[in-house]
Amino acid sequence: MIKICYDVKVYRKILENILDENDLVVELGCHVGKTSQLIAEKVEKGRLICLDNSPEATAKMNNLKIIYPNLKFINGDVRLHETLKQVFELIQKCDVLAIDLGGGYHPDTTFKVYYIWASTLKPKHSIIRNRGLIDFVKTSEVCENFQSKEGWLESCGNEGIPPQISEFKLWSSSIK
Repeated sequence: MIKICYDVKVYRKILENILDENDLVVELGCHVGKTSQLIAEKVEKGRLICLDNSPEATAKMNNLKIIYPNLKFINGDVRLHETLKQVFELIQKCDVLAIDLGGGYHPDTTFKVYYIWASTLKPKHSIIRNRGLIDFVKTSEVCENFQSKEGWLESCGNEGIPPQISEFKLWSSSIK
């Protein structure tokens, strides 16, 4: 299941409703950890890997790691292949992918990040907080029927990033 929302309260409520105590969750854009705390409490027997590259995140997330031993914080840019590789080497797969990269900004970047991370980690559930993506989905008319039942785009299979899309070289040095 893939859910898109904008209101942070709705985002957190969706997470509360789908999380299981044993889930392995990857949270992209944890900032100072308000949602992370909710997730860590809910997945008490599972694991939470939080990522953010904002300067304010590190001290607050390091404090949360003390309270929640199931939480791992990585200060990194989720647009970079090296960051994805670091997480993939730790877990290979996740149950839930939670993405909040500014809420209303940059739907193109948010979708690219979602696509690459979800294609790699193949979550059962993905929750994306982004107003621009909602606007796009709600004002679009679908002319063909593609539907994924998991938290990643199954219709794309294991295609990864098409080599003809050179734009990804701008934010992933591993693509040649």
